[in-house]
Amino acid sequence: MKINCTLNNLRKALAGTERVVGKQITLPILENILLETERGMLKLSATNLEIGVFIRIGAKIEREGKITVPAKLLGNFVGNLPGEETVSLALSGQTLEVKCGSHTAKIKGMSDTEFPIIPEMKGEFLFSWSGTDLKENLPKLLVSASVDNTRPELAGVDVILGEEDTFLASTDSFRLTEVNIPLRVENQTGYKALRGKTQSIIVPASTFSELWRVLSPEGGEVKVAIEENQIFFQAEGVRVVSRLINGKYPEYKQIMPQQFETKILVGRDELLRATRMASFFTQSKGGEVIFQIVPEKGRLTVVANSEDKGENVTEILVTGTGPSQEVVFNPRYILDGINAVATPFVSLLLNSGTAPVAIRPDEEKKGDAKQSSALTYIIMPIRK
Repeated sequence: MKINCTLNNLRKALAGTERVVGKQITLPILENILLETERGMLKLSATNLEIGVFIRIGAKIEREGKITVPAKLLGNFVGNLPGEETVSLALSGQTLEVKCGSHTAKIKGMSDTEFPIIPEMKGEFLFSWSGTDLKENLPKLLVSASVDNTRPELAGVDVILGEEDTFLASTDSFRLTEVNIPLRVENQTGYKALRGKTQSIIVPASTFSELWRVLSPEGGEVKVAIEENQIFFQAEGVRVVSRLINGKYPEYKQIMPQQFETKILVGRDELLRATRMASFFTQSKGGEVIFQIVPEKGRLTVVANSEDKGENVTEILVTGTGPSQEVVFNPRYILDGINAVATPFVSLLLNSGTAPVAIRPDEEKKGDAKQSSALTYIIMPIRK
């Protein structure tokens, strides 16, 4: 193999692939990235057996070939090269020589025959999402996904497939996030056949985390295919493939209240500041903050106290309707919900101090403003 490519393209490609590479004592080959020439381009592949990533970049191919090399070593070397020069890669036996300007490295590689086969798509893409929608909403979803693998389905994101949109949801049993993201059908026959078999799939949260990293702020289009318990994403020249999680996701919509007795509208930044200050006065583990809501007086009081730290009280002006309520939250969970809202005002919706509470974005300032359905964050209060 002998090729030339731009330093900038190679650097971006390595950054996009080496993140899925982990420390593998039993399978050292998984610490490597596969470099190979393919149809006049350089293809980089990496996998940890759960997620696979392919990235293709333009290159001038003088001699075909393939090799696997340590991802961290190659990434560190290329990442520290100066300027915007051309990089040359030349393979001699099992050694890859990398040259850029006055810098040269010879990296010991391993044969590609030992590298795991990453599944390739056999059919067509079924639908696509807006990359901008995913870039904005995936972080909001991932904070609610469980990190405990005793229930594998909760370590994933439930994707409910509709005719014109999708509902994506995650939960760790203490809080739940749901977002509504429109889709565009790419293959009517294939998508209809998929929905005939199943109307929901569970995608590992780690897969969506990796997809979020490769998406640029400008967004673009993310095409999706589902085949043989695998999901494929194509975004901006990067392809991510992952297994789906087998199992049944909890019927979370059953715990989402359809009606709320008390509704208030409060400034996001004010609520965030008050809750964060209150969290300083709670115990380091299992802390509690109290929300005392009096809609008729237009007041929300955020209270926290502990024997060793003292007490904090903040009053916030709100608009709202319904009876007064007092509810106790884990400060970390309520802060995650407020942070998920990007609008200037937050809607807080509740029925009692023991029932699920909803947080939604709202750009309006007054009264019974129409609620946005794009994001709903549900949090379970602490029962006193």
